[in-house]
Amino acid sequence: MERFFFNILVQDVATSKTFYVDLLSMHLHFDSDWFVILKPSAGSAIEFGLIDRANAIVPKNVTFPAAGAYPTFVVEDCDVIYARAVELGVDVLEQPTDMFYGQRRMLVRDPDGLTIDVSSPTAPVSA
Repeated sequence: MERFFFNILVQDVATSKTFYVDLLSMHLHFDSDWFVILKPSAGSAIEFGLIDRANAIVPKNVTFPAAGAYPTFVVEDCDVIYARAVELGVDVLEQPTDMFYGQRRMLVRDPDGLTIDVSSPTAPVSA
């Protein structure tokens, strides 16, 4: 495999781009009015695409709002992102909570209603 990115369909590409860049400090890898690719600031090989759900390239059978999945963004400090979310007026579904599996997690809703998991490790990661 040479590359991997996961696309989500959005109503307004500019609004969603601002949400992810401002909240998670993601960097633009590609930017257009109908499609954006974002990358983590650490330069990971995994990318996150935002596609205008009304664009002709989107298969008609997937244009409905996302359900049954949620992306997880692992950050250094979940509480820092929580403070930023509150400042930005982001819809926080769950405040940072220590989870039994060694992460501190918060849940927010993006501009299109997609649940986003933002987590930070609280215990060493084992293989």
